[in-house]
Amino acid sequence: PNIKSAQLYESTWEFSAPLIKFNSGEQLRLSFDDLDGDQKQYSLSVIHCDAKWNPSDLMQQEYLQGFYDLNIINFSFSINTLQKYTHYSILFPTQNMILTKSGNYIVYVYKDGDKKDLVLSRRFMVYDEKVTVVSTIQQAIGDDAQYEKQHIDFSIINSSYDITNNHVDLKVVLTQNNRWDNAVYDIKPTFNTPQKLTYSLDNASTFNGGNEFRYFDTRSLRTYTERIQNSYKDENNKNHIELTPEENRRIKNYIFYPDFNGSFLIKNKDMNGNQDVEADYAYVHFFMPYPVPEASGNFYVLGKMSNWKLDKANKMEYDYAKKGYKCTLYLKQGYYNYMYAFLSDNTKAGDETITEGNHWETENDYSIYVYHRQRGTYYDQLIGIRRLNSRKP
Repeated sequence: PNIKSAQLYESTWEFSAPLIKFNSGEQLRLSFDDLDGDQKQYSLSVIHCDAKWNPSDLMQQEYLQGFYDLNIINFSFSINTLQKYTHYSILFPTQNMILTKSGNYIVYVYKDGDKKDLVLSRRFMVYDEKVTVVSTIQQAIGDDAQYEKQHIDFSIINSSYDITNNHVDLKVVLTQNNRWDNAVYDIKPTFNTPQKLTYSLDNASTFNGGNEFRYFDTRSLRTYTERIQNSYKDENNKNHIELTPEENRRIKNYIFYPDFNGSFLIKNKDMNGNQDVEADYAYVHFFMPYPVPEASGNFYVLGKMSNWKLDKANKMEYDYAKKGYKCTLYLKQGYYNYMYAFLSDNTKAGDETITEGNHWETENDYSIYVYHRQRGTYYDQLIGIRRLNSRKP
């Protein structure tokens, strides 16, 4: 609970996905804040996973060369903030820790040399491009789907790479806006030729269009922006931000505006120094009017700020007096995108359409990941990727 604002991305751009090319020299940047505000000894290590994020059967020495762990020695203390914290960051892989396999990985951080004392974990991917993925996005066809959904057709061109049995050895995964709760797995090709696999006319590659993300701006705690209703400090001198009460956008007309597709930017406009250590924290209070509570599931505040998870940390509670769902998150100053997602009992994928609406015109980012398990091996390589946007296919 003392770890906040954890981010993992390709080091050259903070809005990039945690994705690097094999043997390219590209690095990932991992950063986080420790609200205890002291100095601790944190270390990181990585685990190789299969296409579905289960630990692979590889031993550590089979996917790591050099050190198996790295100490996080780059840290700074917060400056001019009410919330004291220590900011940690690290670039990896390094010359001392080399990844020797492509595929899915989980990086985890632990304290004081004790790998059982886990403080955070994040997913990342290493790709070794051996096939070419071409794709198109179009309006879905049939019934109301054409007004609400986006469909992806794509092909895998393997002119110089041998895929012996594509139904068994090949795994294709599709994601929307870097979410994993609603990722699509195990899509099978519609048409096969020796050098091309075509995936089309498959409902599995059809996603809800959803809506543009909601947003709020806490880059300044001295001024009110359009989404801020109230700002104050409590008796413990902690910042509080009350957002304007939301509206249900389910039946609203679609309106386009630029967003970060669920991401966020850490920034303090009141200071011109180092944003990593001069941005303060505030309790952000969310409230969504809802006449009657749902009996078969729960609402969550969803976005990169919640690591795209639907768990108790960002679960909303129903307020019977105010007739709506509420949630409070302790967030660093910045500009945030988010949505309200409903998770039905006994399901894993959040449904944003109940509160956000569903429009085929919505701007979304998509990723296609192609994994292959060669005969005689026991791990999934990531041999192809394709990233595309619904408005810039």
